[in-house]
Amino acid sequence: MGAAGVRAALACAVLVSVSACVPAAGSQKASPDAVGLLAALGESRTEDTGAHYDRDAWGGWASHGGGCNTREVVLAEQAVTGSPFKRGKGCTPLCPVAAGSAPVPCWVSRYDGVSVVDPNGLQVDHVVPVKEANRSGARGWSAERRAEFYNDHANLWAVTGKSNGSKSDKDPGRWRPADRTSWCAYATAYAQVKAKYRLHVDAAELAGLRSMLNTCPAGGVR
Repeated sequence: MGAAGVRAALACAVLVSVSACVPAAGSQKASPDAVGLLAALGESRTEDTGAHYDRDAWGGWASHGGGCNTREVVLAEQAVTGSPFKRGKGCTPLCPVAAGSAPVPCWVSRYDGVSVVDPNGLQVDHVVPVKEANRSGARGWSAERRAEFYNDHANLWAVTGKSNGSKSDKDPGRWRPADRTSWCAYATAYAQVKAKYRLHVDAAELAGLRSMLNTCPAGGVR
């Protein structure tokens, strides 16, 4: 499978709810009503300082059936359809390379479009960063609510460490994926997660979401 085929397959393996896939590499339709998607976020508000953020208070990956944890499940879910992905002992994600053959990537990093064979080259990132959630309405959450957010597959993307490091805890007002074909999917997922958890957005963040949703093949905001 060539790079174009890998990306096309990935386009249909998205985390957000969509009505259809489109053939453009790495892209997808946003909500049919992107105006409504932004409206669900409400008016922009000033974020708090995040001074009380404690990363340890959010826990880690939850355990699932069969001994899998959230990271391993997400890597399985986001493996490219038709790739050689398989699970090794326990839930260890593997991308075998046939002897004498060129490696076939099992993943495509959604932030930068990089094809990945070695799962150790991937990080599972929170689309809406945990620290961002903390400063936009989650400060008073219970431990259960924090764990739910931390392990919500709708908010988790498998990406390269380099792209994840570039993003860090930045919101769409300060950061966008290097791969422009991911802007629609990224903004859609980000807005949906913020609305789901009733987290507010600031003015720059809202403007960044609007700009990226305008790249969607349908449902853009003008």
